[in-house]
Amino acid sequence: MNDVTALGELLIDFTPEGINSQGNPCLAANPGGAPGNVLVSLSCLGMKTEFIGCVGKDSFGNFLVSALQSKGVGTNGIVYSNVNTTLAFVHIDHQGDRSFSFYRNPGADMMLTKEEIDLQLISDSRVFHVGSISMTHEPSREATLTALQHAKQHNVVISFDPNLRPLLWENLTVAKEQIETIMKYANVVKVSEEELEFLTGTKDILIGAKQIFDEYNLSILFITLGDKGSYAYTKHGLVFTPGFSVKAVDTTGCGDAFFAGVLYQLLKNELILEDLPVENLEKILKFGNLMGAYVAQSKGGIPSMPTFSQIEEFAVSQTKMGIESNRG
Repeated sequence: MNDVTALGELLIDFTPEGINSQGNPCLAANPGGAPGNVLVSLSCLGMKTEFIGCVGKDSFGNFLVSALQSKGVGTNGIVYSNVNTTLAFVHIDHQGDRSFSFYRNPGADMMLTKEEIDLQLISDSRVFHVGSISMTHEPSREATLTALQHAKQHNVVISFDPNLRPLLWENLTVAKEQIETIMKYANVVKVSEEELEFLTGTKDILIGAKQIFDEYNLSILFITLGDKGSYAYTKHGLVFTPGFSVKAVDTTGCGDAFFAGVLYQLLKNELILEDLPVENLEKILKFGNLMGAYVAQSKGGIPSMPTFSQIEEFAVSQTKMGIESNRG
């Protein structure tokens, strides 16, 4: 039995690495893609994971498969395409926040077909995780819906992170429609505050959270606010936990690390999603916040994911810093 199986994009994030002796920018090829980031993070925490997706028959595709395997993620669900592996170029500002340029017209991640999915991997999992990028084009859109239907039929908990990337969509109307399609299947959802506003039209966290939670009959909705912290919304209302202050080097993968931390805690809690006490939700949010803050301190999504002992040490150091700042 797998703890989490994810379906979606696996790609190369080219991250800035300074300037070479000729004055030209250097880029590091980091393995990435939100679903892969989540699985690596969970695997580093000791969970059993499997990835379903498509990469190119090229050196980048081989590199990505090796990267997942080196982190303990199962790759039985990966298939190869004659289309090149998808590439993303990450632009990082002075605060560590990033934006993306994509080489994906087409990219291998879009080529996954429903016939290529090993559905047994999904039904043999406790959680099935998806994003929305696999919904931008066919045939991966139909493949994603086939996988979601299978997960639902087999009572597998479905987790969803829209991970909105406007540049990858035909237009934002289509993006919203396809994100809402997945919402109908999901049990646990994570959105950023920007995505919450995009989906609901309001900047009010409480109003927006209630709207999504009620409309799609979710079990838990998580809303991330970067270093400011995060919210959980359940049928009992809204819970907030503040974030942790670190020097951000690269925020790539922070949201994925947060969601992996949340899923880890829920799995450890036997996936009891209903009627969680406030103190349990606060513990889940704190762990997710720690994961996101840890990853912000170094470059690249997959290479930055911590082990459980590393996140424990980080938690202790953050607690000490908090005590010292309070004394000051």
